[in-house]
Amino acid sequence: MARSSDREIMGYAKSDGMVIVSADTDFGTLLAESHANGPSVILFRQEGRRRPGQLAMLLLSNLDSFEVDLQHGAVVVFGAQRIRIRTLPIIPAE
Repeated sequence: MARSSDREIMGYAKSDGMVIVSADTDFGTLLAESHANGPSVILFRQEGRRRPGQLAMLLLSNLDSFEVDLQHGAVVVFGAQRIRIRTLPIIPAE
């Protein structure tokens, strides 16, 4: 999948019921543009100083708080100080 486009990765994840874990904000942008209800995405922002193992522990230690959201379609953003959850589909404000 390393050479796949973001759209291909999203299609694969959605068809197989997977969650995308990434630092690439393009996944959130694609979901917002398409108004899609999946796949769910976990996005790490401003986490460049943490090693992959630390990010995995951070994710696993908080998973219970947003697991149901992921099952129904959500973007979960790990920021420097907080975790934000946005339910899918993302509908622009009028």
